[in-house]
Amino acid sequence: MAPEMFPHMHPAQRWRVLIPRPLTPEAERVAGTRFNLRLASRPLSVAETLEGARAHDAQGMIIGTNLTLSAETIAALPAGLCVIATTGAGLDHIDLDAARARNIAIHNVPEIGAEDTADLTLMLLLMACRRATEHAATLRAGWPRRMGYAEKLGLRVTGRRLGIVGMGRIGQLVADRAKGFGMQVMYHQRRPAAGRSEPFFSDLDAMLPRVDTLSLHLPETEMTRGLLSAARIARMPHGSVLVNAARGGLVDEGALIEALASGQLAAAGLDVFCSEPGGNPALLALPNVAATPHVGSATEEARTGIALRCLDLVEEEMAQRLS
Repeated sequence: MAPEMFPHMHPAQRWRVLIPRPLTPEAERVAGTRFNLRLASRPLSVAETLEGARAHDAQGMIIGTNLTLSAETIAALPAGLCVIATTGAGLDHIDLDAARARNIAIHNVPEIGAEDTADLTLMLLLMACRRATEHAATLRAGWPRRMGYAEKLGLRVTGRRLGIVGMGRIGQLVADRAKGFGMQVMYHQRRPAAGRSEPFFSDLDAMLPRVDTLSLHLPETEMTRGLLSAARIARMPHGSVLVNAARGGLVDEGALIEALASGQLAAAGLDVFCSEPGGNPALLALPNVAATPHVGSATEEARTGIALRCLDLVEEEMAQRLS
């Protein structure tokens, strides 16, 4: 293991923990006071992470969604490793069955970044409706003339009918924010959400014709992959808007491109794509797409809070197993 990979070696503490990518400065400081820590100075590959875990004989790891832990990778981890915490909201980058077979505890922290992801969702909704990408391009091109009275007009957000798909923590936060913009909110999921008064639809196909803006807030699973198909996009009113800050695989990207080109969808606000990193060049080339590179929780407060909670979870798990 090249020594420059881990410049932040800390004095030996009780338990050996590997963190194969940098965290925020405060989280790194706290991690160094709690563990016999190996902290990478750059994001490591899966092979480098395995090498580092073996060299450190790691008992715990804190990873992010940049690492995919397959069954083969989990089988190759040190025998004494008992806990992995991920800073990602989802767990789709970890083979949970393989971890369970090895009795490795898996933890995530979906709640801490929820407020920030809801903020980003509203930002993308506003950008998509008000054609922010196109107007920013005009400015960067030198703004050679005044805009015409009826040129590149956006869509009023107030009064729009927002359908939320998945009324979990983030979906509810988006609903509350949308009401502040005067939007009419309704939602779809299998069962009504406790304590919510918005119109509920157990049938997504029944809700789609009633909304002109759709926001997705579901994990990507075998059941939800490709949920927003060409047929479902066609059920929405012509000129609707789509926002997706959940998972790219929820949407048929080919159908989305066609709908944006035809005007069936007036615009889309996207933080996630089927292929990450990189995104979909054909989507990103469209002027009516407002996009960010999967940064829903990318605030100083959220990223520090998530990392600190991961440290807590690792320490708690180790205290139960190793004391």
